[in-house]
Amino acid sequence: MSQTHTLPDSMLGPLGVASEMTAAADRTHERECMTQPQLQDLLEAGVHFGHQTRRWNPKMRRFIFAERSGIYIIDLQKTLRQLEAAQELLRGVVLKGEGVLFVCTKKQLKNIIQVEAQRCGAFWVTERWLGGTLTNFQTIKKQIKRLKELEQGVAEGEFEHYTKKEQLLFDRERAKLEKYLSGIKNMSRLPGTLFVVDAKKERIAVAEANKLGIAVVAIVDTNADPDLITVPIPGNDDAIRAVSLIAAAVADVISEARRQMPLREAVEEGEAVTYSTETGVEAEAEGERKKKPARRKRRPKPEAIAARMKTEEAPAPAESSGGGES
Repeated sequence: MSQTHTLPDSMLGPLGVASEMTAAADRTHERECMTQPQLQDLLEAGVHFGHQTRRWNPKMRRFIFAERSGIYIIDLQKTLRQLEAAQELLRGVVLKGEGVLFVCTKKQLKNIIQVEAQRCGAFWVTERWLGGTLTNFQTIKKQIKRLKELEQGVAEGEFEHYTKKEQLLFDRERAKLEKYLSGIKNMSRLPGTLFVVDAKKERIAVAEANKLGIAVVAIVDTNADPDLITVPIPGNDDAIRAVSLIAAAVADVISEARRQMPLREAVEEGEAVTYSTETGVEAEAEGERKKKPARRKRRPKPEAIAARMKTEEAPAPAESSGGGES
């Protein structure tokens, strides 16, 4: 064993390449272990606990392992399989340059989802899902624009010349918009995937995503409908440890995928800004509308006709006057 260790060290030299390779391998192993929870981790976090037997959806039958004391037990083997499928889907979406939106409005879980979304650079909705956030995204963008205008006004001190009542109204409007739109303030276009916690509670978000053809990855409990979800992850959607474990695994995959494509991501973000701003199709339409009046300004014909009529009528009196003198 000593000879096998001395030979590589003498070949690698004094730069410590062997130690660097070992450290890199350890980091890779830690990242793999972190992004891929084991069966024991899911068991300790309580992911296998479902709802009561009277509160269940028959479509979840294929993910249920057994029934114990009036509570359904979820098959963790299938949970791991679905989690891996969800990670592959999210990795592909991020590599395409599209965004991921985290959705969770439960009071005990929203802080966890917000932290994980910020860590991986995703968007989040944790206060309340505004109806039409996806299907009526143009209106949501106007509200986001208004929020940015208010923040810019506060930063530059533009509201100092207003009365106290007007400043108070501006502050209230900004606080309200910040409460509901802070997580999607930088979302310039529709996301590529939704990560939802408790698909039954967030049924409006799931319905909007399905209407627009956006893939949905969700933690589904035994009372949810898995057919509405692109990649359902069966698990306990009420326990803090269970949701934290799955959300951390999802966030790690998104972060890893973002590190693999730094240049392409920057290009895609630039394209997203130009695509989503008001200078896109709407600006072209406004430009066309502005060009139409320019074409209508060509009105020389009435003036030319009047001028010609005056020139034609002018010699007639001269001839008549000449005739009178003769």
